Amino acid sequence: MSSPRAPKGTYDLLPDDAAERDAIVATAARVFSAYGYRHVVTPEFEETGLFERGVGEATDIVRKEMYTFLDKGDRSLTLRPEGTAPICRAYVEHGMHKLPQPVKLWYYCPMFRYEKPQAGRYREHYQIGAEAIGSADPAVDAEVVVMLAAIFSELGVEGVTLNMNSMGDAQCRPAYVEKLREYLRGHEAELCGDCLERIDINPLRTFDCKVETCRAVLDEAPRISDHLCPECSEHFDAVLALVRAAGLEPNLDFRLVRGLDYYTRTTFEFNSDRLGAQSGVGGGGRYDGLVEQIGGQATPGVGWGSGLERISLAMREPLAVPASTGVYVVAFNDDDRPTAFSVAERLRRSGVPAQLDLAGRSPKGQLKQAGRSGARYAVLLGLEELADGDVRLKDLAGGGEEDVAAADLPALVAARMAGAVAPSSGAPQAHRSLESEA
Repeated sequence: MSSPRAPKGTYDLLPDDAAERDAIVATAARVFSAYGYRHVVTPEFEETGLFERGVGEATDIVRKEMYTFLDKGDRSLTLRPEGTAPICRAYVEHGMHKLPQPVKLWYYCPMFRYEKPQAGRYREHYQIGAEAIGSADPAVDAEVVVMLAAIFSELGVEGVTLNMNSMGDAQCRPAYVEKLREYLRGHEAELCGDCLERIDINPLRTFDCKVETCRAVLDEAPRISDHLCPECSEHFDAVLALVRAAGLEPNLDFRLVRGLDYYTRTTFEFNSDRLGAQSGVGGGGRYDGLVEQIGGQATPGVGWGSGLERISLAMREPLAVPASTGVYVVAFNDDDRPTAFSVAERLRRSGVPAQLDLAGRSPKGQLKQAGRSGARYAVLLGLEELADGDVRLKDLAGGGEEDVAAADLPALVAARMAGAVAPSSGAPQAHRSLESEA
């Protein structure tokens, strides 16, 4: 019988990789906090109608990629394929419109899409994102763009370019959509099957197509930038000015409509040349009609999402995850193992990370494991020359050793690790080397 394997399009995040992932999220969290964004968590699955209404029935996500199922009550539920609609649902459900606006939120969670697995793209993938709901000010658009750029800078994401576009709004976009639809109907013989379907459902989706013949047709298509109303044009100009004032230089990309129907006005995407043809590393835009579309009051919003797998591939080098700076307790005699267990537990209760041997290693093996564990200190129990009630504390970074009372150990190590007390350079040295003791 073959060994079990993870489902296609998913992956296991092993401890070293998980530690780096945690470090990436922690870095992003610091940036979010600096901009006043607070963490929010939504369920892994939602009612299917939320995505059908919010994301759009013409999108590939709804038509092809959602994991949808009936529960035991015959309710149609869908594993979360994207993060914005659930957060807007939570905004409405919990009356967050009563809070000072905009409400600024960030998230980190898995997304689920049935798509072709490839480098950096999985059927279950993790995403960080941010949403600012409740303000139509161009400064909010600029803030979310600049914040994502700041996260990429902190993480060392390389080769990044910023593309931006405006998709207009309910006032100017319908007339443009009709012009685009008329143009596409005149080129039906040159379009793929998917684009032929999109002509009637939502012709803007044709800009997502990667088929060369379709792209050639769209090169000559009417451009929405030439059909924006004065208000949308003024808004976009203000966003661009603020983004440029922050030191970013966006490329204007008429094809950038993003893959979701809820976007209005500003859309943006960051690309990295380290990612090859599928170069997107994060993006988003404004969605001023989404909250109302899912049953709330008319409320503006803007946000973005970025896949953690894509970020990792685009980073200059992996984050240096700090090794443990705690203590490894070494028992030189089997009779001292219960004492080692108790010492480790007292250290943990004092806030000091502590490990001990749980595999029956010899003293020499324990010392080697202490070094491999990344511990800052080793606590040695059971040495013949130790006075009753004492243990030996060894600084694994500097090599100094000293004998201390076991009762004083937790407070002493906690203070040293906090930087309150520097290790003693004149501490008494052991009479034998650790190797000889082993």
